[in-house]
Parts: sequence; C-alpha cells; structure tokens
Amino acid sequence: MKKAIIIGASSGIGKALARELVQNKYSVGITGRREAHLLELQKEQPEQIQVAAFDTTEPNAIEQLEALEKRLGGIDLFIISAGIGHLNLDYDYSLENETNQLNVVAFTRLVNWSMRYFEKQGWGHLVNISSVASRRGGRQAPAYSASKAYQSIYLEGMAQKVAYDKLPIYTTDVRPGFVKTAMAKADKMFWVSSKEKAATQIFRSIQRKKRIVYISRRWVIIAWILERIPWFIYKRM
Repeated sequence: MKKAIIIGASSGIGKALARELVQNKYSVGITGRREAHLLELQKEQPEQIQVAAFDTTEPNAIEQLEALEKRLGGIDLFIISAGIGHLNLDYDYSLENETNQLNVVAFTRLVNWSMRYFEKQGWGHLVNISSVASRRGGRQAPAYSASKAYQSIYLEGMAQKVAYDKLPIYTTDVRPGFVKTAMAKADKMFWVSSKEKAATQIFRSIQRKKRIVYISRRWVIIAWILERIPWFIYKRM
C-alpha cells in the first residue's frame, strides 16, 4: 500500500484529497490545526488514516511531521495543501505577514524537508496546491498572489534540480482557479469546481506525474490571458 502525507487536510481540497487517496488504497497521514476535524475524517477509514494536529508555522512542526512519517512507516507522496490569503486593501501588515509566514516560510521548510527525505529515499513525489493567482500580482490580496508566485517558482527550482541530478523524484504544481471552499473569497466567481472534482483531477495528475496542472483544466486559458494582458489594461482591472 502506498503512503502519503497531506499538510492541511482538515477542510477544503486537502480533506477531499485525503478521501480520494483512501479510495485509491493509500495509507494517509493527515495534518492540520483543527484536531476535531481531523479525527472526524479519520473515523471514515481508521485503518488507513493517521492524524497529527499541529500548526506548520510553529517551531516544532518538523518534529511532529517526522513523528507522523514514522507512524506511517514511510511516504511515497507528500502534498502541501495548507495556505491562507486575506483581502487586504488597507495595507494591513499583520494580514500580509500571516500570509507570508504560512505560504512562504512554512512552505519552504516543508518543501526542504520533503525533498531531503525523497533524495535520501531515492524516490518520491511532492505536490503543492498553489493558484492561478500566482500568474500576476493582485491589488485585493497582494501577499496571496505574491506568495503563490513564490511557491510556483520555488517548485520549478526543485523540479529542475532533480531533473538535473536524474533522480526519480517528481513535483506537481497544482494551480486551481475557483474551487468551492472557504478560501474562495471573490465576489464574482465562474468555472467553479467542487472540492471532490478538484481532488479527482489532482489525483489523476499525480498518477501521470504532471509537473503543472490547472484545476479545472480550462483555467489554463485564464492563466494564458493573465500573463499577456498589457500593463496599461491590467492596472485598471
């Protein structure tokens, strides 16, 4: 049975991914800050799900992650689905800092830990849930767009490294558009995917070892357009 850890599985895409992996015969370690939510999920398949409740921004997060890995007896797949973003039109530094502490600082620690683990093991697959918002800066949630851009570029660096070293280690940058979760805060949304549909598409991309995937697939059109909108137009949007 393959083994996976999902960082941020108490709700949203992470929770749906945990269910998807269990259905596909994975043993899954789930993490998050809300232990009660994790335990409720564990009740669905207690033989396949291990729980570790902790905050990835805390100093002892890696110790708790390593303890979970030992309980699982190893991992083949590591998924980072923990993220935060705030609408912030008033230059509130505390909101930007909270976003950066999770989406940049904690993210980097998790990626470094997993890549060292997979290099020592000799194989593995790292998946991160970033966003279509990573393609351009955003006036409503500046730190969110910037931090997701950081994640995508950082993961590309990891992908280049393992490719250069000819290692059987894979990375997948998942870039969702609108998914029906608590994170979806836009006033007007379109092409909205359910969490379950998103999880199914993400799992298929993992099976195919895709490096970049948009959820749903047609969001690649929006990303392509965003990257090409001239500044004199974009600044008015």
